[in-house]
Amino acid sequence: MSVEVAEKTQSNQGVQVIARAADILRTLKNEHKGLSLGQIAERVGLPRSTVQRIVNALQAERFVMASSAEGGFRLGPELQSLAEAGRINIAEVIRPTLTALAKETGETVDLAVYRQDHMVFVDQVVGTHRLRTVSAVGETFPLSTTANGKAALSLLSDDIGAALIARELSTHEEPRRVLSDVIREIEQIREAGFAFDIDEHTDGISAVGTAFKDANGLIYAISIPVPSHRFEGKKDRMCSALLSAMDVIRTSL
Repeated sequence: MSVEVAEKTQSNQGVQVIARAADILRTLKNEHKGLSLGQIAERVGLPRSTVQRIVNALQAERFVMASSAEGGFRLGPELQSLAEAGRINIAEVIRPTLTALAKETGETVDLAVYRQDHMVFVDQVVGTHRLRTVSAVGETFPLSTTANGKAALSLLSDDIGAALIARELSTHEEPRRVLSDVIREIEQIREAGFAFDIDEHTDGISAVGTAFKDANGLIYAISIPVPSHRFEGKKDRMCSALLSAMDVIRTSL
């Protein structure tokens, strides 16, 4: 065997080992109580002896760890460390797009993230109009009466979304809308790609918003809040600009 052939063979074997190790890690991903070597071997379709060699190597690097005295294994702490190091700061990545959107529309652009039962503002680019809307980063907002909240609801499952909406409506002394109406609006948002808040959350302020998921499944929403007296005249332009910005964002994530 020539040196070139031997190197190619060795390289292929190395790639195969990495692929097998990746399969084992994926198998353990949702098994918080761990799996035995036999269970892992059965799921990845490899001999137990092969699995044991790979698991031993992964354990030495802290990618897997023992889960019980009986010999089970689960994901190790080094994976969490790598995940944290590789976590993308969405606000930093898309800020140039938010800035361009604010410049194009002349309005303030907000970025919020969905947290359990509300939206949290994480970034903002202030518009150029003298009369503009400004909210503090870190401020929280409801789901069913805001453009960013409704956009986020459109990315949740029907049952979770309905439960969240019902809970919010139950806290209002005099709800403006009934549950079925809000659910119907969320369905329309899924089709259109954007949501509206017309004087719902704050009198005199209207907004358009859309939402997306990052690689980790977190839901973010971009919204453009505008004093209501000039919202209708700019609505179509803002919707178009917002959807174009989303196309840019999806290619950057």
